[in-house]
Formats: sequence, C-alpha cells, structure tokens
Amino acid sequence: MEAIQMIYHSKKYDNIVAIDPDVDKSGVAYLKRATRQLEVSNLTFPQLLDYLQHVKQVRDNEGESVIIVVEAGWLISSNWHLKSKDNKKIASAKGNSTGRNHEVGRKIVEMCKHYGLDVHEQYPLKKSWKGNEGKITHEELSSITGLMGRTNQEARDAALIAWHYAGLPIRLKAM
Repeated sequence: MEAIQMIYHSKKYDNIVAIDPDVDKSGVAYLKRATRQLEVSNLTFPQLLDYLQHVKQVRDNEGESVIIVVEAGWLISSNWHLKSKDNKKIASAKGNSTGRNHEVGRKIVEMCKHYGLDVHEQYPLKKSWKGNEGKITHEELSSITGLMGRTNQEARDAALIAWHYAGLPIRLKAM
C-alpha cells in the first residue's frame, strides 16, 4: 500500500466542517481533527444555516477553532458535463442544475462570512475513485476514515473534503 500525503494548511483548526453544496440537500461532514471523529449528514439550506449558527455557538462556548470548507465548483474555469449523445434540452438542464448548485455554494460562503466563521472555498478534488464518474464509494471512504453506517454521495464527498483539508493520510492500493 502506498500513502499519499495531502496538503497541510498553514493554520491548524481543531474542527473542520466540509460542505458539498447541493440545491436539495448539501452533504455536510464534521471532523474533529484530534480524534479523527467524523460525522456526516445531509441538510437542506435552512437546516444548514441553523447548523452553521450552532457550530459558531459551540466554537464560542468551547473555545475550539473551526473552519468551514465549501467545495467551490465555480472555481473551475470550464465546467463541461456534456456527453456526445446529449441534446440541447439535456445540455440546458445540466447547465441549469450546475449553476443552481454553484449559487447554493456561494450563498453558503456568504452566510459563513456573515456569521463570522472562517471559510475556505475548496477547489474540487480530483475524482480518481472506483465509483461512478470517479467518485468515492462508501467502501473506499470507510477504509480510509473508519466511517460506519450508510452514506450518500454528497455526504461522502463532504467527508473526503474534510479529511483532505485536515491533511490526514489517504491510503490507496497501488494499481
């Protein structure tokens, strides 16, 4: 097995909240760096705003540092999801969906700043996993983090972002 070391950010935060924005329900991961305790959920936009206020309150009461890391697909200069067989209607629907998700992410960043939370816009991670379109599977995430229970793709993506941002090792089998 080969260990791939991720980047370490200059300021170490005690807690990381990673968010994979989505119009319906965003994937949210909470990582306590010291213990590697990882919790994931899926929240609607109003639930997410309530959660962020709760995170701020806990930060203020506990005195532990926290950063919100939002996957920022809008940072990609070209976001092309079309397949050769897609017609104009499908292309339009994909563009609309992508734009809506990006705007949710931008609003999350805006609200974090409004609440006084540290926030980082994370460039999307490389998709090199076994799942559909290179996304991480539950089995792969479990083998890296030890996360138990059921997860959906948004929650897995958020967990991977948190793990990556913390600079924790990701072990992969060499192919």
